[in-house]
Amino acid sequence: MDTGLLILRVVVGLLIAGHGVQKVSYRLGGHGLTGGTEEFRHDGFRGGPLTALAAGAGQVGSGLFLALGALTPLAAMVAMGVMTVALTVKLPHGLWVQDDGYEYPLVLIVVAGTLALTGPGRWSADHAVGLTAWPVWLAVAAALLGPASGLLTRAVLHRPPAPGEATAGARPAD
Repeated sequence: MDTGLLILRVVVGLLIAGHGVQKVSYRLGGHGLTGGTEEFRHDGFRGGPLTALAAGAGQVGSGLFLALGALTPLAAMVAMGVMTVALTVKLPHGLWVQDDGYEYPLVLIVVAGTLALTGPGRWSADHAVGLTAWPVWLAVAAALLGPASGLLTRAVLHRPPAPGEATAGARPAD
């Protein structure tokens, strides 16, 4: 079981971190902070570069902490929060990723939530420093607060489209 948790943590954590790196830099195929800012504007978010920077930092930090198995419930909570925002952006496109749907963010949310509840396993930073017995209430709270924080972020930062402005994912009228 510990080997499986290690592989899961490292792969998912590094994917989440890489996604964040793309938001704020030109590495891993990213378009720099300007590109990340434009992506958020296109998706209807306020906040400019600060929004892109906060999202990128949240993804990089939570992804690396998950990969290491460090402060696992808290790292999972942040990862679930940022990926919940991504899910809300993709929601109008339906489930499947080939239609730009929310399949991928949903998988990352579920995996992060599962890691919050199971713990990181024996081969983790948490275990190395003796944080192997996270209280159940903390893991459950993290699994619930992560998506809730993403929904709150969406509610606070999302702006309705101006009259006549196309929304992200909207198809032109026939």
